[in-house]
Amino acid sequence: ELSALVGVTRPAAVITYADFEPEVCAALGEGPSVRRVLVADGAPALEYEPDWEALPGLGRQPDEIALLQHSSGTTGLQKGVALSHRAVLNQVRAYSQAMDLRPDDIVVSWLPLYHDMGLIAGFVMPLVAGIPLVLMSPFAWVRSPKLLLQAASAHRATLTWLPNFAYNHSVRGIRERDLQGVDLSSLRAVINCSEPVRLDSQQMFLQKFGPHGLREGALSACYAMAENTFAVTQTPPGQPPRVDWVLTAALQSEKQAVPHRTVSPVEPSGEAGFDAAQPTNGYIPMVSCGFPIPGTEVRIVDTHRKPLPERQVGEVALRSDCMLSGYYHREDATAAAIHAGWYFTGDTGFVDKDGDLFVTGRVDDMIVTGGENVSPVEIESCLSLHPAVLEVAVVGLPDERWGKIIAAFIKRGEPVEAEELNQFCQASGLANFKRPRRFVFVEDVPK
Repeated sequence: ELSALVGVTRPAAVITYADFEPEVCAALGEGPSVRRVLVADGAPALEYEPDWEALPGLGRQPDEIALLQHSSGTTGLQKGVALSHRAVLNQVRAYSQAMDLRPDDIVVSWLPLYHDMGLIAGFVMPLVAGIPLVLMSPFAWVRSPKLLLQAASAHRATLTWLPNFAYNHSVRGIRERDLQGVDLSSLRAVINCSEPVRLDSQQMFLQKFGPHGLREGALSACYAMAENTFAVTQTPPGQPPRVDWVLTAALQSEKQAVPHRTVSPVEPSGEAGFDAAQPTNGYIPMVSCGFPIPGTEVRIVDTHRKPLPERQVGEVALRSDCMLSGYYHREDATAAAIHAGWYFTGDTGFVDKDGDLFVTGRVDDMIVTGGENVSPVEIESCLSLHPAVLEVAVVGLPDERWGKIIAAFIKRGEPVEAEELNQFCQASGLANFKRPRRFVFVEDVPK
């Protein structure tokens, strides 16, 4: 894979760590020639003050490529998202405005820098904006998630970004004794981004860390991708994301987001009788990802790329002043994704009358069963509300009769029978052939 990637990008040099140098050299082999393999650990210290103004990198034009972000797709060769200097700086400016970035903000992050969220929100933006950044190893955080919250408390951090799984990992991996003396009241935004935003994850996180100063208004959400440098939409700072309870049957069969009501993600059950652990009356919760950041437009389109009305589920398309220039040396992929200035994301979702974006899944994740299209996210959103379910992944398995059957791989927090989960899905309004036909209980759900 590395050899193929080098063949596409054709770099002049590859920088790596000493431990990986043999592996890198072996991967390159007799393939594409790379002039140098540099070992970061052995970089010599400068013994003189360079003539900074004479360096060619400082003479670049705004539309020249600043960097490549390689997409995190799990199949096929990763595509190099080419971003210009103009696009990166436009993103920083627009997202700073959307986040109401302030001179006294402090960012704390464990996110890897090879991912757009870590690179832009957790590194480039604070550097360009000139605000402090507290950065830690992703490997250290995974082993000990308490480190992030302890650092946020110690440094009085105000901003941090987390993928949805990190909310669950923090709730389960941090013990009460790890929170002695931890004060999270300085955090004005904890932004849920880069994975589908789950209501139960938001609620568990607030319930666990609210007693330590985390405010409801700090809950936030963002829809982002490397192809837009980073952020596409963002919920307003200081307001938790809106939650839209939509009719499950209409979402599945008609691709219509028929609403019951819109609530705060932590609003207690009221007269409608909704509770995070009890999907009643056939409705499931969808969490808003907010509004487009300045300079970015979002629309929902059908399979012919024609705009759809509000609350109709289709593919999410965007255009902006911080969009990719194209996929580097991949004209075929660029032509397939960009048309008439719009980038077609491959994600599905809908917008409401106020312009909030709700993301429902991926076009290429769709399971075709019995001639019907089923989005795994819709079923996962339902099952994740059951109190015994810690994690769930829904996939399609080959079947002679149905083409694919829907299987749910469940990590349990407490014992639960498949029949109970089946009845739980039925209560949520999932049609019979669109409910999981197989439940598999596992020790862990592979990432």
